[in-house]
Amino acid sequence: MTPRILIIDDEEGIRFTFQKFLAAKDYEVKAAKDFEEAMECISGSDFDVIFADIILRGRTGIDILREIKNKKLNCPVIMITGYPNIETASEAIRLGAFDYLPKPIQKDTLFHTIDVALQHKAVIDEKEKYRSNLEAIFSSVKDAIITVDKDLLVLEINQAAQSICGLTRKSVGTRFLLQAGCRGKCLESLTETINSKKSVEINRLECQFGDHPEQVVTLTTSPLLDRHGEFIGAIMVVRDETRLTGLERELNERQNFHRLIGQSKKMQEIYSMIELLSDVETTVLITGESGTGKELVAEALHYKGRRCSNPIVKVNCSALSENLLESELFGHVRGSFTGAIRDKIGRFQLSDGGTIFLDEIADISPKIQIELLRVLQEKEFERVGDSSTIKIDVRVITATNQNLAKKVKMGEFREDLYYRLNVMKINLPPLRERREDIPLLTNHFLNKFNNKFNKEIRGISADVEKIFMEYSWPGNIRELEHTLEHSFILCRQHTIAVEHLPLELSTLNSEEIPPSNNEGEDIDDPQIIFHALEKTAWNKSKAAQLLGISRRSIYRKIKEYKIIP
Repeated sequence: MTPRILIIDDEEGIRFTFQKFLAAKDYEVKAAKDFEEAMECISGSDFDVIFADIILRGRTGIDILREIKNKKLNCPVIMITGYPNIETASEAIRLGAFDYLPKPIQKDTLFHTIDVALQHKAVIDEKEKYRSNLEAIFSSVKDAIITVDKDLLVLEINQAAQSICGLTRKSVGTRFLLQAGCRGKCLESLTETINSKKSVEINRLECQFGDHPEQVVTLTTSPLLDRHGEFIGAIMVVRDETRLTGLERELNERQNFHRLIGQSKKMQEIYSMIELLSDVETTVLITGESGTGKELVAEALHYKGRRCSNPIVKVNCSALSENLLESELFGHVRGSFTGAIRDKIGRFQLSDGGTIFLDEIADISPKIQIELLRVLQEKEFERVGDSSTIKIDVRVITATNQNLAKKVKMGEFREDLYYRLNVMKINLPPLRERREDIPLLTNHFLNKFNNKFNKEIRGISADVEKIFMEYSWPGNIRELEHTLEHSFILCRQHTIAVEHLPLELSTLNSEEIPPSNNEGEDIDDPQIIFHALEKTAWNKSKAAQLLGISRRSIYRKIKEYKIIP
């Protein structure tokens, strides 16, 4: 860029001569005859060099120098005068004049002075650019940065130090003091660094300050060195990790929601659904294969809701005959049937104000279905052998591993009851569809069985892990738990190996993935099978593993749907 030069002199001849000489060298020149014109020029443009006569009409070049200094302009000012004396020269230098030239000025001297001034200006501009960049970085960093000298006097702080540590610009130049709520670890770290000239780091420090009573920070203090590498103090960096700690805490909670374990996307959706339904007074149908944790979901729905202070009563509907189940659910009076030697309170009455969980609901008889429908609609029932009606306030949660919609179509389950139960449904995925949760579940059961068997088993071998990740787990989480319990009993070392697994897993290889409990019967879409085959490069064994079915089932489906590459 063409250097821009300003000439300030009340003699027109000198202004003209300067302009003529400098224009010949392709400098961009502007002239001013007095203080006011000079101030207008300086306010409207940036100059690389300014020549100012000390003697001006009404004001002086020293006044101009003062204004330039007040405006903090990085521009060399060269004072010129026809009457040089020591007083004006020393005053000009004190105020920051770059040079002091007496008139008349020789042409060579003029150009030499300009060259030196421009070089000085380039250095000043580079330093200013570096300083501005450094200042911008310093102020934009989200971490608090505080520098102190050897006597703990604050040298500099950035803007983040105010929000994180409560320091202000007034703290600069004063001794570093503890803020309200601070536990003193920052002062201890700074003192240790100054005394030892070594870095100190403290992770996850609770720093209670002002409006941040639960603030968590990471604190690092390091030696502060000057440009010659000499130790001059310490620098402290404070990183606010409150949000990160909160997210980690939330993630940990989401890994262990009530007694449910899993961090997969499907489990996160189930956790959200439980939270949504916990205080909703509606029936919930929990579906999923055996061993997926349906009872734990029912518990979570109860204990996360407003009924948590009242009991949750559980009934396995498939374990009892029709008559026994009727008596178990609704109770009976003495003499109502053979063996009824005393009155009995039923599970519905016991769960009044709380929750009743009816597991394996698909197995109840038509008679029980009718009675259950009435309870859901009217919130009342009669005990077996009794005519008096009992009113109850119970939330009903049911579960099944069967396809209730199919049973309705087959006439085995009442359609009106089905719609009463299926107001909201939570479908638990089988373990093979949430394989990313297997390591988490494995660690959970390792901790559980270490406490139970008083052992110190630290983990599973890589081969066992591979088997766990490839196996289809037809028994789901319950099968994984029993597998690890079996292994704990046999294992006498710190790591569970293949030989400690049950026989059906220890002899397993990738081509022998055992069938799931549905044998592929529920997969009635050929596109699903086709996509699985494409994903596995038409390896039928791997495709069966991906779908959680046996090789026999996938061969049958390929033949049935006439699927070809």
